[in-house]
Amino acid sequence: MALGITQFINIAGLLKDLKSFNFSVYGKWFGYINIFLCIALGIANLFHVSAVIAFGIVGIVQGLIILFIEIPFLLKICPLSDRFIEFIKRFETNGYRCIFYTLMAIVQYCSLAVMTTSLLVLGITLTISAVSYGIAFTKHQEFANTNIIKNPTDEDFPHDAVVREML
Repeated sequence: MALGITQFINIAGLLKDLKSFNFSVYGKWFGYINIFLCIALGIANLFHVSAVIAFGIVGIVQGLIILFIEIPFLLKICPLSDRFIEFIKRFETNGYRCIFYTLMAIVQYCSLAVMTTSLLVLGITLTISAVSYGIAFTKHQEFANTNIIKNPTDEDFPHDAVVREML
């Protein structure tokens, strides 16, 4: 029995999210994209022979922070300090996430002063997340989680035996 990624994705939830017009969900989607982009482009920019290396390192750190902000379940399973957990929990509203992503984008835009690199993409995607959370904040939309990833309580969620077989 082969296990595919589609068994963990809820297509009906994706359509529900698209129709909801809740911008905090869109911000969360771009947050997931930002995790991968920050880490990948941060690593890619470590190979420059200039001050861009510092911005690459900052990009990697930003990706890891966004990982814990957008996937709060990791705060429970990873051994972290109480101070870090308190810091991450500050960003549980649309307004604070808008400010957070705006500051992160500004840091990446500052890398343009040194050299134009792929870190510009980070600045743009972080800005899109900030705008999404900002719109949700100004429209007084409740902070919402996405319905794309299946919940373990769903009937069609893969059982332990299937997951063990995959590992």
